Amino acid sequence: MDGHIIIIGAGHAGVQAASSLREEGFDGRLTLVSEDPELPYHKPPLSKAFLKAADAEPQILRAQAFYETHNIELLTGVRATAIDQGARTLTLDDGRQLEWSKLLLATGAQPRRLSVPGSGLEGIFYLRDCADARLLRDALASAQNVVVVGGGFIGLEVAATAIIAGKNVTVLETAERILGRAVSKPVADHMHGYHEGLGVRIMTNTGVERLDGEDGRLRAVMTSSGQALPADLVLVGIGALPDTSLAESTGLVCDNGIHVDASCRTSANDIYAIGDCVSFPQGGSGRRLRLESVQNATDQARIAAKSMLGKDAVHDAVPWFWSDQGERKLQMAGLSFSVDAEVITGDPESGAFAVYLYAGGRLVAVETVNRPGEHVMARRMLAAGFSPSVDVVLEGAAALKAAMMTATR
Repeated sequence: MDGHIIIIGAGHAGVQAASSLREEGFDGRLTLVSEDPELPYHKPPLSKAFLKAADAEPQILRAQAFYETHNIELLTGVRATAIDQGARTLTLDDGRQLEWSKLLLATGAQPRRLSVPGSGLEGIFYLRDCADARLLRDALASAQNVVVVGGGFIGLEVAATAIIAGKNVTVLETAERILGRAVSKPVADHMHGYHEGLGVRIMTNTGVERLDGEDGRLRAVMTSSGQALPADLVLVGIGALPDTSLAESTGLVCDNGIHVDASCRTSANDIYAIGDCVSFPQGGSGRRLRLESVQNATDQARIAAKSMLGKDAVHDAVPWFWSDQGERKLQMAGLSFSVDAEVITGDPESGAFAVYLYAGGRLVAVETVNRPGEHVMARRMLAAGFSPSVDVVLEGAAALKAAMMTATR
């Protein structure tokens, strides 16, 4: 197949899509457009390993030679500004216009911004890309009092990194518990205790009333409960919004992300979308969702590549996620909607355990802490549609493996 396919966005989704298009036999012109000036890199380490060493460089996804040998035109440091569906052109912010036969949007998501008095002071940081991470790393080096706004994955990963580096760290979370939208209560409670054991102060049911400063520089955070917290640095991690600005200006249907079908097709002919910027029908839950994860981005990239080349392909992979916080590795498989029963294996006090989550008697998700083998088994079970009984789960890994082999023969 010839023609010109342009991919907008060079994160995990965009780079995987470019690779998959070549693997699937596309031999036409292939262009990858990235607003980021860096060679495409892994995002997860930015909140952890990258912050620990002043000379750390981003971990690249593919070497420069990959793009050259696969004849992928990589345009970095340039932003796509307009799509003309009729003329099939893409306009870049440097004035260039590129003609396309098919277009793939992998524009990702942007951090949700804090909107309180003082939010424009120097010393307030967000973390989404390498430029953000460099600024944060430089500021952390001299900061002593760090306030993290948001008790989700990004906030807690940075909190663990900062406390281990010897900073005074406070986490503010408006909900009743940290990780409230991400994991079950047993895992959230364990991680709360773990962070407090490291020395992190966690304040739940607490938001930010305002940020106080002096000469334009942050000095304190005033909480919704009336407490003034000294702060040299604030890291805001209160979620992300899909980057749909280009899609919306093009007239694509958007609803909590760019609206795509199970084959990653948008509402416009020959325009596809994948990754953190899309909402899609998730077969396992029967819901339309937007997921922010490397796994979902790369799985959708492979599906989109096939779909763009006219091959039958439907995205139906079991979602899985992870978060490294200090010495704790959280891994989640499946989606925990309408959960009505929990089964715990292992001992939370030991720092290694799992939570099996059931809805209507069916296993829908498994969360593990420092039990990677059990996580892999969970993914296999969920992918096979195998729902073990509580008794089998409690018998241990050997019983689970035997029961799954019997059930899936």
